[in-house]
Amino acid sequence: MSAFVDREDLNKALETLKAGGLILYPTDTIWGIGCDATNPEAVEKVFQLKGRDKSKSLIVLLHNDNQLASYVNEIPDVAYQLIEYTDKPLTIVYSNAKNLAPNAIAEDGSIGIRIVKHPFCEQLLQRFRKPIISTSANISGEPTAKDFDEIAEEIKAGVDYIVEYDRHVKTDGKSSTIMKLDPSGKFEFIRK
Repeated sequence: MSAFVDREDLNKALETLKAGGLILYPTDTIWGIGCDATNPEAVEKVFQLKGRDKSKSLIVLLHNDNQLASYVNEIPDVAYQLIEYTDKPLTIVYSNAKNLAPNAIAEDGSIGIRIVKHPFCEQLLQRFRKPIISTSANISGEPTAKDFDEIAEEIKAGVDYIVEYDRHVKTDGKSSTIMKLDPSGKFEFIRK
């Protein structure tokens, strides 16, 4: 992961998100398909490209935990501690999502949110000032691509912009840990 983010690359990704398009981009875990998490038409394109069942919820990325209150009604205090002290990418599933595309939210009203620590994602999110969908860059049911070279041509052809940043970086191909957090503060691991 390099720290230098090319301004033109960032601007093209931003323009694509603002236009309701899909991007293929590196995250703090694996390469993801992303779009404006507040735009239902863009979210629908993600489901179509992946061939994903609409009952499966998506993950949303934010760059700062200060933004949580804009998208979740009740945030247990423990959430902030978990975010602060985790050393690995952690997606927390919160109840009572709000201000997101309805089709990005699970049927039970929950949403998975990760505060991302990755140079490109952080700058993209800071400039976009909205949450971005992040779902693995694969057709639903097929193995998750560990790095850019493993992403299916069908996925690459189905997005509107492919980010240049980190294309040659090999990752460990690990997805984030997912934890469901109840408004009362009770939690359970969904994926470790």
